[in-house]
Amino acid sequence: MNYRDLIQLYFERGNAMQNFWNLYVVILGGVLAFSSLRKHPAPITTALVCLLFALFAYENLGALHDVTAQRLAVLQAVKDFHPADTAGAVAQTQALLEPTLTPATYGEVRTTHLVSDVLGIAALIAMEFRRRKVIVMPDATR
Repeated sequence: MNYRDLIQLYFERGNAMQNFWNLYVVILGGVLAFSSLRKHPAPITTALVCLLFALFAYENLGALHDVTAQRLAVLQAVKDFHPADTAGAVAQTQALLEPTLTPATYGEVRTTHLVSDVLGIAALIAMEFRRRKVIVMPDATR
């Protein structure tokens, strides 16, 4: 594997990570939108949605863990790469590029994910409590 292939693989793994985050944001947004559109209290539905979202979030975090490990492994391979011609363009590119390759650690990814999970579930529960407090006023025109 040459240096170009390693760099390409690093950025492909970065794109995979971004796709998992995008999926997470879309699902969380959809769940919150679904919950905000409901008019009547439904604690069982809210509990099921919270459980399903938590299961999805757990699996999504697992995928992010794998991609983070892959990115860090590829980054190590990039750093360990020693071109035969150290005075060549690869060495110059390597010296310029490597300091900019700073992926998030799994701890940072996990913390961000878990905070978002807790806040998302808290928002679902808050919306449920809000629906319970809303008093449906009878329509005066009837």
